[in-house]
Amino acid sequence: MSQIAMDSKRLDEVRQSIQADIAAKRYHGAVLKVARAGKVAFEESIGSADADQTKPLRMDSVFSIFSVTKAFTNILTLRAIERGLYALTTRVSDLIPQFTGRGREAIEVWHLLSHQAGFPIIFEVKPGMYIDRLDEMVAAVLEVVFPADAPCEKISYSPLVNHVLLGEILRRTDPKRRSYRAIVEEDLLKPLKLSDTAVGLRADLKRRHVVPDFRGNYPIGHRGHSDFGPNGAFEEEHAEMPWVGVASTVPDLFRLAEMLRQNGTLDSARILSPAMLALARRNWTGEKPNELYTERGKSRGWAPMPAYIGLGFSLRGTALMHHMFGTLASPGTFGNYGAGTSLFWVDPERELTFVFLSAGLMEHNANMERFQRLSDMVISAVE
Repeated sequence: MSQIAMDSKRLDEVRQSIQADIAAKRYHGAVLKVARAGKVAFEESIGSADADQTKPLRMDSVFSIFSVTKAFTNILTLRAIERGLYALTTRVSDLIPQFTGRGREAIEVWHLLSHQAGFPIIFEVKPGMYIDRLDEMVAAVLEVVFPADAPCEKISYSPLVNHVLLGEILRRTDPKRRSYRAIVEEDLLKPLKLSDTAVGLRADLKRRHVVPDFRGNYPIGHRGHSDFGPNGAFEEEHAEMPWVGVASTVPDLFRLAEMLRQNGTLDSARILSPAMLALARRNWTGEKPNELYTERGKSRGWAPMPAYIGLGFSLRGTALMHHMFGTLASPGTFGNYGAGTSLFWVDPERELTFVFLSAGLMEHNANMERFQRLSDMVISAVE
């Protein structure tokens, strides 16, 4: 048994599996880090940022982390609740008075965190609109988005609406009247020393940025006001997108995940309480199916999958099914993911932390199969 109680030969096989994926052109490259009880067992950059393999990835490569951004917004929401600024059971309309009509008054903050607000699954509010300015996105959501179901009837994953609202709630309730960007920087990035993470693509990070290659695997574009291209919002320095807009590195995301593994505190910086994390890591969706995954899985003939969502975190749960955290993960394993590229999870039972960012966005089902395979391989290395 090694000092960190993981089988190095099994971890070598993880590397070989990723190299085989890249050789088969499933994606361009990946950076990953695995640790047991805080001790690093594996960290490598493999492959490249581009399809031609001309831009080798490094451990400090900067990625647009897509929906892993939601983890930052969720953590800060939970923190605001701990500070008494509002409650999990506070109605959204009490915090955003314009959020009324056609059933919106019934939606509470915890419904947003657990994807049970009843909104339709939409990937854009208005076709082709710029998405990099939070105030414009809030105005559009208030104008056109209404629930399709009552709260808790369905688990309809919200690609953007929930976190547009959560980001706006953070801004409106902040005693210092700060912007969403300032709240993230001052209350999360600085305390955790996430120096290579930013809301928007900070100027000094651009040189290391892996420009997203969607490869036709995403249903819409992401336009920014600078018109850098159909997905140019991810290259905007001043973008504020609380659902997809953070840029980060594997080492920084590892520190975020380690804070969560250690019950809300890292290096004396306390972000959340153990009590809040215990609540957030409970399954609040029961065995109800994930409507988005169910729809996408139909092309493979997959059975409906339980959503297993807590308050801001995806959970492994108990069903034997396709899952990004693997089939071997303990039921309490929790984390967040980003479209076709990005994942972190923590298995508290095994004290195991996994962080993975990749270049070359994969189709949803293929991505789930990739992460399930790699997660299982990592967990199988535990001695």
